[in-house]
Amino acid sequence: MKIKKLYMAIGVLLLSAAAVRAQQVLPLTLDECRARALAHSEELQQAGNRLEQARLDRQIASTASLPKIEGSATGAYVAPDIDMMGMELRMRGTYMAGLTLTQPIYAGGKIAAARRMARIGEEAAGEQLRMTRMEVLVEADNAYWTLVAVEGKVHMLESYAAQMDTLYSQTAAAVKAGMAIENDRLRVESKRSEIRYQLQKACNGADLCRMSLCRVIGVGSDVRPVPTDTLFRASAPGELSATLETRPELRMLEQQVAIGEQQIRDARSAMLPTAGLSLGYTYYGNIKLNSMVDAGGGNYVPYTQEFRDGLGLAMLAVKVPIFHWGEGRKKVRKARFELQNAQLELQKNTRLMTLEAEQAIRNVEDGYRMIQTAELALRQAEENLRVMRNRYAAQMAPLTDLLDAQSQWQQAASNRIEAETQYQIYRTEYLRATGRLE
Repeated sequence: MKIKKLYMAIGVLLLSAAAVRAQQVLPLTLDECRARALAHSEELQQAGNRLEQARLDRQIASTASLPKIEGSATGAYVAPDIDMMGMELRMRGTYMAGLTLTQPIYAGGKIAAARRMARIGEEAAGEQLRMTRMEVLVEADNAYWTLVAVEGKVHMLESYAAQMDTLYSQTAAAVKAGMAIENDRLRVESKRSEIRYQLQKACNGADLCRMSLCRVIGVGSDVRPVPTDTLFRASAPGELSATLETRPELRMLEQQVAIGEQQIRDARSAMLPTAGLSLGYTYYGNIKLNSMVDAGGGNYVPYTQEFRDGLGLAMLAVKVPIFHWGEGRKKVRKARFELQNAQLELQKNTRLMTLEAEQAIRNVEDGYRMIQTAELALRQAEENLRVMRNRYAAQMAPLTDLLDAQSQWQQAASNRIEAETQYQIYRTEYLRATGRLE
């Protein structure tokens, strides 16, 4: 039975090794992770498309004040012929062709307001692209550092499991020699099973984090990304400021206010006169007039005259709104309310973003202090573990004290890993909250 279990365990190990070899290992730095995430992000591509659309809208709006030239061609077949005081007007196959030029002269400011709104819309689309880029970078950093943290815990638990295996061997040998009791061996075995359970949970968590990172950088499940930026020393955060001048969300709100001002001008333009100039030329032909004419001596003969000619046209049109039941004034008032709402939205969100930036600064400072505290606790736990090992080897301390020292070391090592990776996440979030994440 034991041999059968041994063969089964060997088979499981071989299958696991084959699965690991089947995955393509991808060493990945943080910069490479960011670049892959930016290249893969569908949201960023959509934001880029919206920016191009906004640029086209601005170019379209800039053509509103330019002259428009249009051509037309018309063919007609009229039957029966038209009787005109004894003469017949024949229009069978009549054609007309012409060109028309239209130039707006004054539109009450509507064209200028539309151009300004299109320009502001392009700027807003650019800020939207920056905001989406920052969100992608934040997601990439979070996925990267979370995987670093979980893999760090896996390595730490593997080291801890190796220590427990060594301690179990020593305790089992001591039980056989009569230098320890069976309860000590059972206690170490129980602790070793607990560590293996924690290790399995950490490995499962690492797999999930790895899958999340694969999704962010746009690779398949057959690729196994391996973070390489795992060795770092956290530097003091230095001087941090909560300025929001470059934050895209704030810029977008300011542009919304600017659009509201232009919408008031656009609504007011409907109350002002408009003027436009039209120039045209039309050529027509195949219009025939049939009649009978006196050829002398009382003889009448048929006579046909065909008309082919061109006509020029110049027209100046002025349109003055006189009475529309107050529609224009109501539209202006409505636009002013929209502007007030945009201004209030700007004020509210400016306060919220300021609080968010201040909280991000506090998180960075607290995160750095947590690293210092975790490093101090880890040094103390390592020293305590070293002392307890020596005392236990000299039979000056019970097994429970050694196990407690190992548990304290495990917790301290885990806390340091969490503190270091969380500090990196806090720094990324601070850069995003202040609009400096590029």
